[in-house]
Amino acid sequence: MINRMSFKERLVRASRARESLLCVGLDPDLERLPPYLRRELGDQAVLEFNCRIIEATQDLVCAYKLNLAFYEQLGPTGLEMLKETLASIPDGVLKIADAKRGDIGNTAKAYAKAIFGYYGFDAATVNPYLGLEALEPFLEYKDRGTFVLCRTSNPGAREFQDLRCEGKPLYLWVAEAVARANERFGNLGLVVGATWPEELKEVRELVGDELPILIPGVGAQAGDLEKAVRYGVNSQGELAIINVSRAVIFASSAEDFAQAARAAAQRLREEIELSRRPRRG
Repeated sequence: MINRMSFKERLVRASRARESLLCVGLDPDLERLPPYLRRELGDQAVLEFNCRIIEATQDLVCAYKLNLAFYEQLGPTGLEMLKETLASIPDGVLKIADAKRGDIGNTAKAYAKAIFGYYGFDAATVNPYLGLEALEPFLEYKDRGTFVLCRTSNPGAREFQDLRCEGKPLYLWVAEAVARANERFGNLGLVVGATWPEELKEVRELVGDELPILIPGVGAQAGDLEKAVRYGVNSQGELAIINVSRAVIFASSAEDFAQAARAAAQRLREEIELSRRPRRG
C-alpha cells in the first residue's frame, strides 16, 4: 500500500521549499489577456498565458488556484486547456480547484471524482450550506485538501454569514463544525477573506493550529496583506495560503506580462515573509 503524505504535510513542504505562502490565482479572463495574444491565438491564448505565468512564477509560490468558471465558460476547449494548464504546473507546487462545489449523494461523489480523480487537483473549495455530510465524498480522498467556505471576501458575505445564531455569527458555527470534523478526517481547511481581518483573527484563534486557511481578497479586492498573514498563520507561522490573482497575472497587458507577473509575485512573497517573520522567530 502506498504511504501518501497528507495534504497538510504537502502544503507545509511546498511552503518551506519555496519559503512562500503565496498562491497565484490562474483566472484568465479573456477580456483582460494581452491583446496581442488574443489576436494571434484566439481562445487558445488562455493556455499560452497560463503557461508563461507558471514558468515565470513557479519558484515563488506554494500553490496555484484555478477558478473553474474561467475554463468552463469556454466549453470543451476551455476544459482541455484547464487540463493542459494543470500538467504544466511542476511537482511540489499544489493545485487548488476553486470550484465552490456543494451537493448531496452521488452528485457530490461525481464532483469529487472529477476534481480529484480526472483533473488531479490537490485541493478544492466547497460550500457547506447542505451540511458537512454532503462534503464527505471529498473528504474520503485522504491525501487531498477540502477548503470550506467560512467568511468569504466579497462585500455581500455579510448578508448570510454574519447572521447571529444562538449568540454568534453563522461563520463561526461553520468554523467550529469544520474544526470538529477535521479531528476525524484530517484534511479540512477554511476559506476566510483578507477583506475581513478581524474575522480572520477570530477564526484562527477559534480553530487553533491544525487547519489550513485559504485567504483570498488581497490585491484587486484591497484586503490587508500584513493582517492577512499575521492573523492567518498558525503559531508556527504556517498553514496560511495567501491567494492573489488579478494583481499578479494582470500586472501588465503588454508583451512583458510574464516578467511583470514575476515582479509582482516576488514583491508579494517578500512582503508576506516580512509579515510572518515575528511569529516564526
